Amino acid sequence: MSRNPYADLPQLPTFTLTSAGFADGDPLPLEQVAPAQGGLGRSPQLAWSGYPAATRSFAVTVYDPDAPTASGFWHWALADVPATITSLDAGAGADERWPGLALRNDSLRRAYTGANPPAGHPAHHYWFAVHALDVASAGLTPDATPANLGFQLFVHAIARATLVGVFQHR
Repeated sequence: MSRNPYADLPQLPTFTLTSAGFADGDPLPLEQVAPAQGGLGRSPQLAWSGYPAATRSFAVTVYDPDAPTASGFWHWALADVPATITSLDAGAGADERWPGLALRNDSLRRAYTGANPPAGHPAHHYWFAVHALDVASAGLTPDATPANLGFQLFVHAIARATLVGVFQHR
């Protein structure tokens, strides 16, 4: 498996993150793959449980540390997801309604961007993460980036759940 993007951050308690579409370490279904690779580019169904009682909100992110850049590639970033929400349906946000603040990803979209690694690359690992925060809002504006969210997660995350999907160019 590729480098864990959270390994160099303070270690946090974990909780459970699952998807009806794939298990940890499994290939991503074509539904979560970019249309350029023959997929649908839809976000997966996600559900989480076992987070700390002190959770006041969640952030949901998808990150590819294997992207051929010095900064990886952010596929999805949601902040300020209310603590009462513990799942997202497949295709969440396709209607541009979000349970929180959708930030622009590295494709400059406020939506999930499907897996699309370059030809000739080994398999890429897509780190789906739900972060439990001790605040109701990360205090970000709509023009914030996933890196801005990352700074707030460093300060306010009290637990993190991850699920890794794998995909290689077709």
